[in-house]
Amino acid sequence: MTLPQAVLAFALVAGLLTLVPGMDTALVLRSSITRSRRFAFATAIGISTGAMIWGVAAAVGVSALLAASELAYRLLTIAGAAYMIWLGLSLLRKGLKHGNAAAVSEANTPAGGRNELFTGWLTGTGTNLLNPKVGVFYIATIPQFIPAGESPLLVGVLLAGVHCVLTMAWFTLLIFGTGYASRWLKGARSIRIIDSITGTVLVAFGLKLALEPAH
Repeated sequence: MTLPQAVLAFALVAGLLTLVPGMDTALVLRSSITRSRRFAFATAIGISTGAMIWGVAAAVGVSALLAASELAYRLLTIAGAAYMIWLGLSLLRKGLKHGNAAAVSEANTPAGGRNELFTGWLTGTGTNLLNPKVGVFYIATIPQFIPAGESPLLVGVLLAGVHCVLTMAWFTLLIFGTGYASRWLKGARSIRIIDSITGTVLVAFGLKLALEPAH
């Protein structure tokens, strides 16, 4: 298998994975509908940043350590689950505590400030970095697509970059698509429903991560 063939084959696998709805998709959609397009892109870039870090880690063997060490994997799993549950409960609590006025206020708050955009980026990055399944995905797939004679580190980084490009392309479509529909979805009731759905998804992912048996 040549390097171009490896990249194309990995792109097919990663592209199919990217299209599967999950926690990252829920975060980007929520950011796009309830905040702004710029905030959603900041969140998407954060998610890609986390994925890229995991890809580089897999290429240099850090993810292999996680795959081999039950304790290291479990500690990261617990941390990731706690973060997801906390993030989900925050969204659920915000809807219940503040009601319609707070929902409208957030929807009308511009997200152009550096602090706001950094918050979006940090949320996306943290969500991916604290999800050990991302690292395990890379350590399980990247070695299979490294052609003989090629540098594992360079090819690993290249393949992780391909995954990030595909992820950003998909998120861009989602962000622009929901952006056109957001004028009908930015009502207080709609925002509370979106927050409830996103919060429930995050809590469910966190509980699933925490309760699943060690690998």
